[in-house]
Amino acid sequence: MGANVPFGLVQLGPTEPTRGWDWCSGYYYDDDELIGFGHMHLSGTGIGCLGDVAFLPVKDFKQTSTRFKHEAEKVHPGYYSLQLTDPNVLVELTATERCGFHRYTFKDGAKAQLALDLSQCIGWDKLNDCLLTQESTTRLTGFRRSNGWAADRRIYFSIDFSQPVTVHRLDSMERVVVSVADNTKPLLVKVALSPVSIDKAKLNMQAEMAGWDFDATVKAADDAWNRELARIQIQTNDQTKKRVFYTAMYHLMTSCSKFNDVDREYRGADGKVHKADFTNYTTLSLWDTYRAAHPLMTVAFPEMQRDFAQTFLNIYKQQGRLPVWHLMGSETDCMVGNPGAIVLADLTMKGFVEDKELALEALKATQMKDIRSLGLLKEHGYIPWNLEPENETVAKALEYCAADDGVAKVAKLLGKSDDYNYFFNRSRSYKKYYDPETRFMRAVGTDGKFRLPFNPFFAEHRTNDYTEGNAWQYTFLVPHDVKGLINLFGSDKAFMSKLDSLFFVEGWAGDNASPDMSGMTGQYAHGNEPSHHVIYMYNYAGRPDKAAPLLRKMLNEMYLDQPDGLSGNEDVGQMSAWYILSSVGLYQVDPVGGRFVIGSPLFDKATVNVGGGKTFTVVAKNNSDRNIYVQSARLNGKALKNSYIEFNDIRHGGTLELVMGPKPSKWGAAPACRP
Repeated sequence: MGANVPFGLVQLGPTEPTRGWDWCSGYYYDDDELIGFGHMHLSGTGIGCLGDVAFLPVKDFKQTSTRFKHEAEKVHPGYYSLQLTDPNVLVELTATERCGFHRYTFKDGAKAQLALDLSQCIGWDKLNDCLLTQESTTRLTGFRRSNGWAADRRIYFSIDFSQPVTVHRLDSMERVVVSVADNTKPLLVKVALSPVSIDKAKLNMQAEMAGWDFDATVKAADDAWNRELARIQIQTNDQTKKRVFYTAMYHLMTSCSKFNDVDREYRGADGKVHKADFTNYTTLSLWDTYRAAHPLMTVAFPEMQRDFAQTFLNIYKQQGRLPVWHLMGSETDCMVGNPGAIVLADLTMKGFVEDKELALEALKATQMKDIRSLGLLKEHGYIPWNLEPENETVAKALEYCAADDGVAKVAKLLGKSDDYNYFFNRSRSYKKYYDPETRFMRAVGTDGKFRLPFNPFFAEHRTNDYTEGNAWQYTFLVPHDVKGLINLFGSDKAFMSKLDSLFFVEGWAGDNASPDMSGMTGQYAHGNEPSHHVIYMYNYAGRPDKAAPLLRKMLNEMYLDQPDGLSGNEDVGQMSAWYILSSVGLYQVDPVGGRFVIGSPLFDKATVNVGGGKTFTVVAKNNSDRNIYVQSARLNGKALKNSYIEFNDIRHGGTLELVMGPKPSKWGAAPACRP
């Protein structure tokens, strides 16, 4: 919630007190207390952090918070305003990539004073050190250094005021009140951030916000959003669906965040300052975003992909492995697997990586570490549950299988047969966890036996064999080899029987079940990422018609134009990326390589700007809430019997034409037509 521009570092907006999990982004709609307007926030994460450099209008030096009403908020991308009553101040905010711009209008004689609190933070973040210096009557500079989710996080800032200010130091340099003499005209405040130094913060200010025209900055932010939102044009008469779609596009572009100064210096994973010839990114929630957000961006934001690849490779050079969950230049190691390897492998296979040999080196080095259960995998060929005290062995192993498959594909691309054979074989070790009696993926011990007792519904958070889920969900976490998974079940019919059951069975998950299991339809959890590819598995069994009603159900019921319109955490763009791709009618199930499975498009027409002056259009003829089944398809005028297309079909531009109808058809059913 707040003001930002696409993929900007600054996300300037309201911050509430951290009271629990619902406040991870610093703002929970059911709360009505504000402690400041901070310059950095996260989008729908499961852990809280940031909130840096927060201002709050105050009536006296003791005030540390204020109440507000949502009716007094006005928000659109790039602009946020709130009419406060205690004190009576209109707060307006806008932003550029690295700078925040405030305008405070004081009413009814309200004192023109703002608290600046450097100790203020969100979630796990805790201040270690800070500095605040008054360089002139209109400029403050300093830094903030903290530990929390991101270790040793450093943000430098430069603050300019439109009027001379008096600084009143309170208990320490962490919290001050700045005041101006004239409360009859708005007070403008510009704040520039840098991960490198105070001087670089000043440089960012000069480059992005040299003037004092607040309204022009708002317009520039609006223009930036309109330009980027227009990358995908949809045709529909349903205004609600249109709002939901472009809100999803907005969510997608709220992160990843640019993490370098205007001269391209940045602080790396090694804590040192580096100079780049690319745009460096952070807020890499890769366990979430490798599934849909990054595949979507390879289509809709192709010009960014070299920068993502370079970001990943430089992180590898600086920390010895690819990123897992990178935040402000720091490796948090949040979540399981090596999702950064999956994303880099996909970028390599799609032609976005210049140094493919370095990419393979990074992929191999990352997957051959002895940390994060990989040592057990290398030694035993699987991860024995009785040797892993941190549990979640099934989830870890299945995620590593997907990453190994990505390494194998890149090795094959480069003609490295030994590497290909090793990682391909390891990527198929998911079969070790499949129990043919129960037909679930289960934990295996050093004795080769499945762990007992076993309850497929059990989902105790951090204490069972799965991450934020249960055996029902994780049995289908084989996106890289769906055909192989089907073969384990013995037949298409047996596989689909299990898949059908996923959407209606009920069971008790335990007293401490993960809150991430949300958006439930039976045991399918649309509110959490491991389920996101599952509906599309019907295409692999020759029944895309069975996917269609489920896809429409998720599109129509799990995404609403309401404050609580999502079924789970946004997770830095992933939840919305699923909607964008699925509403267009496509989804990349296998996370590496670019095969997009065809679903049931929500819109009559969607056109994606794929770069180079080319567009790719999906047309759904006779489309309606009743006509949800694909009857036939044509790609660039030629009949298409396959229930999928390739990445290159999209990147080269063209048209996919789907004829929709009210009844299931045999389109995509033949084995040769399946993904």
